[in-house]
Amino acid sequence: MDLGRTQAVALATLASVALTGCDPAALRSSPVPEARPDRPAETTVVTERSAVSRDLVDYYARVQQDLLTQGLLRTDGGGPDTPYSQRQLVDNFIRIALYEEFSTVGGRIVALQTESRLHRWAGPIRMRVRFGDSIPLAQRDQDRSTVIGYANRLDRITGLQITQTETNANFHVFIVNEDERRQIGPALRAIIPDISQEAVNTVQNMRRSTFCLVFARDPEDDGVYTEAVAVIRGEHPDLMRASCIHEELAQGLGLSNDSPEARPSVFNDDEEFALLTSHDELLLQMLYDPRMRQGMTAREARPVAEIIAAELLGGES
Repeated sequence: MDLGRTQAVALATLASVALTGCDPAALRSSPVPEARPDRPAETTVVTERSAVSRDLVDYYARVQQDLLTQGLLRTDGGGPDTPYSQRQLVDNFIRIALYEEFSTVGGRIVALQTESRLHRWAGPIRMRVRFGDSIPLAQRDQDRSTVIGYANRLDRITGLQITQTETNANFHVFIVNEDERRQIGPALRAIIPDISQEAVNTVQNMRRSTFCLVFARDPEDDGVYTEAVAVIRGEHPDLMRASCIHEELAQGLGLSNDSPEARPSVFNDDEEFALLTSHDELLLQMLYDPRMRQGMTAREARPVAEIIAAELLGGES
């Protein structure tokens, strides 16, 4: 999704950081064993939500209902009404994987589409889910199970090794309510000591129209991600939280932009699809195909994408 729905930003102070968020306005060769959603060593004392957080619960419930009433937030993954051609798949890949949605200008993160280079992970992902103290225990169990199941799916699609951990994580998923998010700065700095103040401010001062976001860090500026942090609002109703999990985790793998032409896709600000689609799975397969390489420009990646897309779609034009 986006920072103004879903967005991607390069932050010079972090070498190269992708930032995405959500807002309605604006593997290995064999699958990994299924992880068990055991509760980690986190507090089981649930603190009370603030009045601001309770108001957001009501607000996002209305947002979700409005989107559903419009026939949006589809969970079917696309079908006969959403055909796409080989050319469209290639164009969508280039726009979503080789462009960034946000840039840092004058110390501020602003919406500015810029051509980038291909970014992806080169090694295993160790994922940790972290909850704010005011997130109910039942919601923690539900969201942890959603993340684990979806991470296993991403593992199978990409060939990455994605496992769940409580120590030495390199992909952190924060599910927090308003008060915890406003105080998240120290936790972010503990994970990324050289994180820029504008990046911290972007998380702590999220507008209500921003559903969720993710930072993916490229410290050597060579197209290789080594750390990612996703932040998801705990006030969202179930489907919107799942939608944020689907989009932010996928964008944290390297599909950092959105495109109004992408359909069926979660990488589109129109909110038509809530969950990763068959089209999006192909984008991830293209991104992690060994014929692609980190640091590729759009010009270098396009002919490779055309070959891969032809194979994936059986030569359909």
